[in-house]
Amino acid sequence: MELALSTLEIRQILASDTPIIDVRAPIEFQQGAMPSALNLPLMNDEERAAVGTCYKQKGSKKAVELGHQLVSGEVRENRINAWKTMCQQHPEGYLCCARGGMRSHIAQQWLKDAGIDYPLINGGYKNLRQTTLDAIDELALRPILLIGGCTGNGKTLLVQSFDNGIDLEGIAHHRGSSFGRTLETQFSQATFENHLAVSMLKKAPKHNRWIVEDEGRAIGVNSLPDSLRRAMETATIAVVEDPFERRLERLKEEYFDRMTHDFWAAFGEEQGWIAYSEYLHHGLYAIRKRLGSQRAIELTKLLDGALIAQRQTEKTDVHFSWLTPLLHEYYDPMYRYQLSKKLDRVVFKGTYDEVSEWVKLTANEECPPPSYK
Repeated sequence: MELALSTLEIRQILASDTPIIDVRAPIEFQQGAMPSALNLPLMNDEERAAVGTCYKQKGSKKAVELGHQLVSGEVRENRINAWKTMCQQHPEGYLCCARGGMRSHIAQQWLKDAGIDYPLINGGYKNLRQTTLDAIDELALRPILLIGGCTGNGKTLLVQSFDNGIDLEGIAHHRGSSFGRTLETQFSQATFENHLAVSMLKKAPKHNRWIVEDEGRAIGVNSLPDSLRRAMETATIAVVEDPFERRLERLKEEYFDRMTHDFWAAFGEEQGWIAYSEYLHHGLYAIRKRLGSQRAIELTKLLDGALIAQRQTEKTDVHFSWLTPLLHEYYDPMYRYQLSKKLDRVVFKGTYDEVSEWVKLTANEECPPPSYK
């Protein structure tokens, strides 16, 4: 059956992480997918490309015939079995293709022939995608409080500590700086936006304002949606100003302790150490022009020495030798300059704990949430 789902129903499907069997080809899925979707394609990339070429050269009928030839016999049975397993594990789910057209209908019919009646998302991924874009545009209209502050002040941790916090860096799998990449691959732009929309939809019924880290236009390869970026450009700001030593300790834990552990866990000690070293060198190399060539060389030598010392002693505070001047000479002046252009929007300054408490005290100073249309 194909259900003509309303926008509200689709939002509820996304917000509740209802499983979606996405039968598009892997390349389509990589370009954009929903958080709760599992890619179990009707055709793989090569089969889809062959059918597409046939369609252009010989028309629809021949293309459909070729598709059935390519997906037949054992190949067809394997794909049906994968769908059946998913349907049995998640009877509450839905089928989805690009536009709710032929591919999802074929998958639905093959499942029906196998004794399973499974519903479709009308309009397919295109409908889901439009729903997420519209949700971001609508929900970005709610009041926003930005958490600002120099690197190491725990802005992301503070955002994460509130239920109405939208962790943009967590969703992007990137911490936003030249050293910001993590071991998780970043999503495509569309998938990033879909995850952002679903995060907002989940929190929207209980909260009337958002708490978001003060970010630039992009977080790694992912760009903020225009509507959210524009809203953030006029949002009020609470600035965290912790002691420098506390900032260094946070950065040590996040960029050195944790990254050493993560690289070792992923690649083993030897290869992990090489990958960790390359990660730090790449971060410094990425800003060499802004540092100036001579200063970049000097800091790289300090980084090399710190890596040798860490390897010998297993201590990560040895990296303060180059991190401290990097903060003083580059990151802190850069952020303070950016903040100087937003001073009229700063409503509070304090330590991490003071800002956290102030946010709690102002939690009820909110506007009524807009209703879904």
